[in-house]
Formats: sequence, C-alpha cells, structure tokens
Amino acid sequence: MSNYFSMEAFDYDDIQLVPNKGIIKSRSEADTSVKLGNRTFKLPVVPANMESVINDNLAIWLAQNGYYYVMHRFQPEKRLNFIKMMHQKGLFASISVGIKDSEYDFIDKLVSEGITPEYITIDVAHGHSVFVIKMIKYIKSKLPDSFLTAGNIATPEAVRELENAGADATKVGVGPGKACITKLKTGFGTGGWQLAALRMCSKVASKPIIADGGIRHNGDIAKSVRFGATMVMIGSMLAGHEESPGNVIKIDGKTYKQYWGSASEVQKGAYRNVEGKQMLVDYRGSIADTLTEMQEDLQSAISYAGGKTLSSIKLVDYVIVKSSIFNGDK
Repeated sequence: MSNYFSMEAFDYDDIQLVPNKGIIKSRSEADTSVKLGNRTFKLPVVPANMESVINDNLAIWLAQNGYYYVMHRFQPEKRLNFIKMMHQKGLFASISVGIKDSEYDFIDKLVSEGITPEYITIDVAHGHSVFVIKMIKYIKSKLPDSFLTAGNIATPEAVRELENAGADATKVGVGPGKACITKLKTGFGTGGWQLAALRMCSKVASKPIIADGGIRHNGDIAKSVRFGATMVMIGSMLAGHEESPGNVIKIDGKTYKQYWGSASEVQKGAYRNVEGKQMLVDYRGSIADTLTEMQEDLQSAISYAGGKTLSSIKLVDYVIVKSSIFNGDK
C-alpha cells in the first residue's frame, strides 16, 4: 500500500511557479492550444459536466468556437438525440455515461444505429472501481473509435488500472470542487491537496489527465498544466454566465445564478447520499469574455515560462510558499 502520509501535501494556493527567461515579444504570440484525441482545442479548459454548468446550447457554442465540452449524464433519455443533433450540425459529440445496467443498453443502442460519439466520459464519483473498469472494457470493445475518459480518481494505482483497462484519458479529482462536500461527509477525497494528487497521478500516467476541481483563479490552470494536466475541468468559474443553466436571482441589487453539485440534493431530487450543495455564484455576463480572459492569462503564463506553447509551463520550477500538511481546512 502506498505511503501517502509521507508525501508533501499541497494545493493551488500553496504553489507559485518560477519565471524563466522570456523569448516572445508579446503574449499574443503564445499558443494555448491543446490536442485531445483527434482534435485540437483553443484552450486546455473544459466546463464541468454538471447540469448547472453545461446544456445543449452552450455545448453547440463551445464546439462551434473551438472549445472542448462534455455533456452531463443527467438526462439520459436525451443523449441519443443530442449526438444526432451535433453530428447534423457538423460538430463533435461529447457525452457522459454512468455504470448502471441501462448504460450498457445505451451503448448497444449506439452500436445498433451506427452512431459513434467522438468523446465519451465515464462520470462516476468513485472511479477506481471494478464496475468502471468493466464499463471501460465494454465501451472500448463496442465503440473503439470513441475517445474514452474515465474517472474520477485520486491515486496512481487508479490511473494505471483505468489506463490498462483501455481508457484514453483519466479524470483526477475526488471532492475538491466548490460545490462538493465529499471530504466533510465521508472523510475521503482530494479536497485541500488536489494539486498534489494531480502531481502524483501524472508521474505514472501514459495518457492524458483531466484535472477536475479546485480551480479558483485563472493562474490555477497554468499550475494544473505544470503538474501534468492536459485539460482542466472547471465548475464554479464557468457557471454564472448568460449562457449557463440555472435561474437568475437578484438580491439587494446584485445578480447571481444558481450553481449546484452533481451529488447535491437539488440534482438527486432527494436527500440521499448527498455529497454536494447548492450555492449562488456571481452573474458574469458572456462566457466568451471569461474564456478570452482565461486565454490571455494563460498566454501570459506561457511568456513567464519562457516558451511559446503550453508545454513550456511543464518545465518550470516551483516553490511551496506555505505548507498545508497540518493546517487543517483551508
């Protein structure tokens, strides 16, 4: 059994990256694009596959504008038509599945109709599971051309097992999200040490990793890339936009939108095995503006890293500016 206790635990706020000598005149020269599967996307950023973050209209806009997306799995009856709609528009289809018996029937339905979504994500709270491994093997045997991401996981052992089962990428992060209370409800997860977990997992990964959760600032995207992420999944910072699902609420003249976790009572429709909560996030206008700001900040990060592409960030030194090992909740 791995001795994680001896590992240096740290999270995003504990780390600062160290600048290298710059080689570009303007940050606009920096290339933030990233390849995942057979496609190249503008940014290593993907909105969380949560019902409070992504819907059909936003998925269409993201695909049309060169961004990666993952549709949530909470309206399973609509997934087949969603794939068909995206393909009819000449866009890629990226969906989520679970591990219930009915999901095997859904995969069989896709095969029988000759429909292959370009991306499939197995979306399970505890992805290091014999049932997730079984689903990976089933999907890859039936739809080998789909790029398959599996998660969520937290350990190098999980990365190895899911990759060996056939996953094309793994999703790392158990409970670090803003709307997640897994560590409070269960005592488990990567809340408070998500960046260290990403570092551990990336050391054994031979395929892309999607870092999921814990992002609070744009600079955290660069930190994720430094510690091994190919793509960064973001929830609360990409909720609250004009295009986001959720109701607009005004309180004392200030505008908010609803945001809730996938394991919340709101999502489940009942208070049962709840590991998430609902909250209000500031209304942020158009998501296009936020994504542009993320891109500009990432271009600046590439400049500080002394390179021209995202890969340069992976090579920079870093310092731990404070230790979170025994500091308790942050």
